[in-house]
Amino acid sequence: MAEATAAYDVVIIGGGPGGYNAAIRAGQLGLKVACVEMRSTLGGTCLNVGCMPSKALLHASELWNAANTEFAKIGIEVQPKLHLDQMHKAKDDSVTALTKGIEFLFKKNKADWIKGKGKIVGKGKVEVTAVDGSVQTLDAKNIVIATGSEPTPLPGVAFEDGKVIDSTGALSLPAVPKKLIVVGAGIIGLELGSVWRRLGAEVTVVEFLDRITPGMDTEVATAFQRTLTKQGMSFKLGAKVTGAKSGKDGVELTVEPSAGGPAETIKGDVVLVAIGRRPYTNGLGLESVGVTPDKRGFIDHDHFKVADGVWVIGDVTHGPMLAHKAEEDAVAVIDTIAGKYGHVDYALVPSVVYTFPEVAWIGQTEDQLKAAGVQYKKGKFPFTANSRAKINHETDGFVKVLADAATDKVLGVHIMGPQAGEMIHEAAITMSFGGASEDIARTCHAHPTRSEAVRQAAMDVEGWMMQA
Repeated sequence: MAEATAAYDVVIIGGGPGGYNAAIRAGQLGLKVACVEMRSTLGGTCLNVGCMPSKALLHASELWNAANTEFAKIGIEVQPKLHLDQMHKAKDDSVTALTKGIEFLFKKNKADWIKGKGKIVGKGKVEVTAVDGSVQTLDAKNIVIATGSEPTPLPGVAFEDGKVIDSTGALSLPAVPKKLIVVGAGIIGLELGSVWRRLGAEVTVVEFLDRITPGMDTEVATAFQRTLTKQGMSFKLGAKVTGAKSGKDGVELTVEPSAGGPAETIKGDVVLVAIGRRPYTNGLGLESVGVTPDKRGFIDHDHFKVADGVWVIGDVTHGPMLAHKAEEDAVAVIDTIAGKYGHVDYALVPSVVYTFPEVAWIGQTEDQLKAAGVQYKKGKFPFTANSRAKINHETDGFVKVLADAATDKVLGVHIMGPQAGEMIHEAAITMSFGGASEDIARTCHAHPTRSEAVRQAAMDVEGWMMQA
């Protein structure tokens, strides 16, 4: 049964990092705003089944690993016991606190949360179907599509609860698998593979390409794979999964070389398919406003605008599929709608892999600079020479700074090491102001800190690195 029509300045479809930040920003600017979200909680994939719960498990499993491998080395004797149910509960409690926080911010900024599945049914019209089947129509001067993305399925490999799973399933396994096979050596697969490896699983990563983490600087990726291998993960690169067969005692994958050759069978208790994500556009009614996604499902835009009064942000459009990119899009699109200046510098969106050690980067890789014929200088500094890293037994990795050969402008910074995800923002700020490697090199850094490695790498661009 249809309910009465409600009118808004902005209606946002999707309550993830893009959607909820857009709603909050709209409320801050005095716009009448509604956010349509079909989950029972706000926060989208990131808060509910993505960034936040995975980081909770990464943190907990890192502590577990340290208790079993590092504590004795520094004079702490313990006998840890794994309570996986409690680990999951702590993760879920954190997620609940975060999603409740978003609800509070909605109320504070007078943003309405319309619970249900949203569909565009014409210019300025969004139809919302609630769980109970009731339908209401929202009038909107502006519609923002912020529906995010979903895991990409692997042809020939059907998902099966508890056996062949996606990233969501990997966050709630009831027991540690004896052998986990991860299909895909991207960020999601390596993070979740790290969780279960630390907790006791034998982990094998199968990747179609001949390298891990595409998009990461090749030198860093090579060192990263070496470190993960040392931690106990094994890799089968240049391998294509062509089928899966599950039985009572596990899953058999058929794998053949990507370049062609005889197939082989590998077996695991659980298979995690993590080959990427695809835009979520099914059933949105895009055709009603003349919008057609491209072959991969992405929606093209002109400064977020896709049709008169229709806008798009986040994973459903081009650019890095990252929560913080969606957040930047959110503020920019609402500012634009409100007549202010909205802008995102997509060349300066940092990426982070939250394994141990972490890997973080911003700007261009050496591969990209070489391909473009850009003349550049390079500075490197290993964490084996960083005082804080040495005393904390965190010496894997290095910092690399790439700068223009003529102007010294920083073109890219790549960090593999402890707390890399925190340290990368020094580079982000420097680069956002067009800074030079010398600007970092001549900025006093507290001692002893891990961030001194960033300064030392910047110093090395001109060859005056010193031991920290």
